[in-house]
Amino acid sequence: MKNLFALLLILTFSSCSEEKIQPQMSKTSIEGEIPAHESWNSKVMFTDEGKIKAILFSDHLRKFELQKETLLEGVKIDFYDKEQRSTSNLVSITGKVDDILRDMYATGNVIARNDSGVVLKTEELKWRNVDQKIVTDKFVSITTKKEIIEGYGLEADQSLNNYVVFHPTYTASVAKEEKK
Repeated sequence: MKNLFALLLILTFSSCSEEKIQPQMSKTSIEGEIPAHESWNSKVMFTDEGKIKAILFSDHLRKFELQKETLLEGVKIDFYDKEQRSTSNLVSITGKVDDILRDMYATGNVIARNDSGVVLKTEELKWRNVDQKIVTDKFVSITTKKEIIEGYGLEADQSLNNYVVFHPTYTASVAKEEKK
């Protein structure tokens, strides 16, 4: 009986002195929701009537069912025209997709380029799926072969061929180099 009491006493003290191991909690929740789907190095295709409209690549993708949105890290999107030709691309640090409207938000060092050499830089923009327009009310810088435009607020087609800067703060012509 004495040995049994000693054994119980040892077990009691040893269990009290052990460090409790806590499971690590994911920091990927949105207001308490955990992702329904999570993937790395993802590729998502946006189509309309079987035609590719855009292809989204993401280093880390988290889809939240209740919030109806997908959060993205390390974002790259290729946009396509009606003939399925790549017309422009966009990269950003993070992004979000509204899973109902299929609108995409890009944030953090956003750079969009088209196949004609137009480059758009901003910190935040939205691609509206309904009309395939790129919009922002943030500061933008657009560089083309002919000009540089900076200002606040923008609306552009997804190919960046047609755009309006609503409150320009700087414009300049790009001088052509003479061939020698």
